Amino acid sequence: MAYAEAATLDGVVREIHAALVALRRPYEVVIVDDGSADGTGDLADRIAGETAGVRVVHHGTNRGLGGVYRTGFAEARQDFVTFFPADGQFSADLLGRYVALMAEADFVLGYFPPAGRSLAGRVLSWGERLLYRALFGPLPRFQGILMFRRSVLARLPLTSTGRGWAVLMELILRASRAGCRMRSIPIEVRPRRSGVSKVQNLRTITSNLRQVLELRLRL
Repeated sequence: MAYAEAATLDGVVREIHAALVALRRPYEVVIVDDGSADGTGDLADRIAGETAGVRVVHHGTNRGLGGVYRTGFAEARQDFVTFFPADGQFSADLLGRYVALMAEADFVLGYFPPAGRSLAGRVLSWGERLLYRALFGPLPRFQGILMFRRSVLARLPLTSTGRGWAVLMELILRASRAGCRMRSIPIEVRPRRSGVSKVQNLRTITSNLRQVLELRLRL
């Protein structure tokens, strides 16, 4: 998932690629360039040209997280699907952990444990979980990175179209209600290697909240 991440993309893709090779199973890395104007797209093309098993999909304009998720879901070809932001905040070691757990699960969902998080971060996380529970009922715990079986996408049509991450929320909700096997595990998040967050701002938070409320009306 790459938007204006020219400073970090190469290292992140190479870390993920090495972890996938070590798993000794079929894989593919799809870089979704979300209309970047900082050279991310050109760099992604160069990486794909130099690295087996890597390809690029370019968005002509920035579509936001929702657009990136939908493109990724549509482009996925292997049995298991996951995603990593190109900012380097998640270790590729998660791939080995998740694949091992997928033997007995349809979804493996990461979440951030309270230890080590700021008071504000813990309060916001608690408030978010409380809101979602009030809107949708019990939900599996999730923050960060997940992995799921691609076959689930064919069974669960997704209707969310906005820029935010409501489409991912919809997938988890529909899968949970359909009886998919869910497993949540604690994961760590690393400091960004460069730049600033594209999602932790008032505009994105407000947009996501609006889309979640709209999702409640459909589900």
